Amino acid sequence: MYVGALELDLLLGDVGSIKEKRSVVRPVVAEIQRKYAVSVSEAGHLDLHRRALIGVAVVAADAGHVTDVLDHCERLVSSHPEFQVLSARTRWLGPHDD
Repeated sequence: MYVGALELDLLLGDVGSIKEKRSVVRPVVAEIQRKYAVSVSEAGHLDLHRRALIGVAVVAADAGHVTDVLDHCERLVSSHPEFQVLSARTRWLGPHDD
């Protein structure tokens, strides 16, 4: 079993309030979940209106599949012009981890 987690630190464009931020971030979170059947959530910078931290997690029997899914998720977020990806960090848990 392989577990991969992706953390995307985002800068949002023309957003003036927390409410407006949610209206931009929620649809992307839902799109990732719908397209890739992963666990995904806005997981940080909740009190900042121009920043967002999106976390994605996937579990699979094959490490290559985990890598592919997380890469697709990162590309999907990067393709949205309202986001600038400041950093993308991947973490792993595999069969050799104790």
